[in-house]
Amino acid sequence: MRYLLTLLILVLFNLGCFAEPQLRDYSEFDIPTGYHIPVISLQEFSTAYCEEGDKVTFESTSDIYLYDKNIIPQGTKFTGYIDNKHEPIIGTNASMKVFVNKMYLPDGYEVPIKSYIYTANDNLIGGELTAPASYIKMPHYQRWVMFRAYSTTQFVPGKQRKMGEHVTISSGANLILVLVAPIHLTHTVLYD
Repeated sequence: MRYLLTLLILVLFNLGCFAEPQLRDYSEFDIPTGYHIPVISLQEFSTAYCEEGDKVTFESTSDIYLYDKNIIPQGTKFTGYIDNKHEPIIGTNASMKVFVNKMYLPDGYEVPIKSYIYTANDNLIGGELTAPASYIKMPHYQRWVMFRAYSTTQFVPGKQRKMGEHVTISSGANLILVLVAPIHLTHTVLYD
């Protein structure tokens, strides 16, 4: 009898009656440094009325896939803060850097990240050279004919520049996040 009971238990284990339940996929993913994530701004922020450390929020505009997995679904929220801000001065517009440090997946799972709002100017929003305050006349020699120079007068920018202006990012603006450190994900959102 004891032998028969042991044999019955072994058969049931082999058939899978007592097998582990099928769990969701928890394989790990690494999103590499330099990856671009398209987002929109959920609020307006500006150098005119925001200070360093003020919180800003963004939302992803499309699904981000790695191989066949949807690792960052559309609607993922991102939060960050204004990291570095410079006021406008004569000759230069205001500028700021926005650091994004949290990603909230649609199911509420929170992932720490390190990224900036991407611009071609080393992720600095604004900071452009202002328009000239005045122009000066200067002769422009075009050609020489029979030992005489023909010239026209042309206006060139003077030494002084206009006062800089504040930079504003409006609500709903399309922006790009660029990762400065890889994201290590162990969680993906399942859609039933």
